[in-house]
Amino acid sequence: MTIKGTISGAKTILIVDDVPENLLLLGEVLQPEYRVLAANSGQTALKVAGSDPRPDLILLDVMMPGMDGYQVLEKLQMQKDLQHIPVIFITALGAAEDEEKGLELGAVDYISKPFSPAVVKARVKTHLELKASRDRLASHNRWLEGEVNHQVQENHLIRDLSVRALACLAEIRDQETGFHIARTQAYVEILANRLSDHPRFREALKGSKLEEIVRAAPLHDIGKIGIPDSILLKPGSLTSEEYEVMKTHSEIGSYAIDNAIEQALAGVKEYNSEQAQEAVSFLHIASEIARYHHEKWDGSGYPAGLSGNDIPVSARLMALADVFDALTSHRVYKDAMEIDETLHIIASGRGTHFDPDVVDAFMACRDQFIAISHTLREKCSI
Repeated sequence: MTIKGTISGAKTILIVDDVPENLLLLGEVLQPEYRVLAANSGQTALKVAGSDPRPDLILLDVMMPGMDGYQVLEKLQMQKDLQHIPVIFITALGAAEDEEKGLELGAVDYISKPFSPAVVKARVKTHLELKASRDRLASHNRWLEGEVNHQVQENHLIRDLSVRALACLAEIRDQETGFHIARTQAYVEILANRLSDHPRFREALKGSKLEEIVRAAPLHDIGKIGIPDSILLKPGSLTSEEYEVMKTHSEIGSYAIDNAIEQALAGVKEYNSEQAQEAVSFLHIASEIARYHHEKWDGSGYPAGLSGNDIPVSARLMALADVFDALTSHRVYKDAMEIDETLHIIASGRGTHFDPDVVDAFMACRDQFIAISHTLREKCSI
């Protein structure tokens, strides 16, 4: 029930006591300063607390028949919408252990019977002010969290756009690659997600590592910027000498990224160095992808002749993604290969060119690869 005579807009106090005289007395003490609701049992109290208007504070008698005050408080604490309402116990119990039990359950204060009206008003006012302060702080924290999330998303967008812009510098010089960057990035993401729970790959792909590999993937061919047009744009097969020059794009790209990291960190103050290292961690991955994505599982690749697990996971994923895209893409010197032939070549490279488990993941996801290949190819002009 509602005890009448309250000021409009006042804070709402719920009084819970099975003795009508106590309800009236406490109501008289708290009005007209507060809007007062009353309940004469634990069940009724829970129903009133969950209805509108929600109480801003609850005065709760401990000793009630049926559901006592402790049980009421426990049930309030179990409900997300009610657990933050401050509860003050009003009790005739005087033992310290009774007070400790209530405070441990989540009560904010105790008022002993017979109570003093001045004490009741003072305690209520104090805890309403504390609740208002907590609510303001929580609201401010939510605003700050929103601002931080907005800034993080904006920074990620700027970073991704910067990476894509750098990657496109290499792509622009070789216009026939079309959507090569977008396709290979999508292929790497598919493989990484497929292998994220695999025992051999779980550690390399856990947490943010998977996302960083995907983010770094567009920079795998950034080193082609350093390859002469006469070789990069040659409308035919390369000579052995020209091929050796072309192969240097992996080291050129890795060097460029490493140099950029070194120069960026050189200007970072010492107290920001750890944060800066985290910010450029994906660039370290980009460097290893650029350098090692032409390595082969059997050690016959370049530039370092790495083999097996010595090849970084990121580069193993890109190796397959890059070959699949090269085989299924049109070039000025070749037509796009049919998908069946492409699948045969990749399957034949299991354990020689590619990590066997990466090939198995590809075969399990080949329909996704094919769909992306068709979708992005339809958007490009070649």
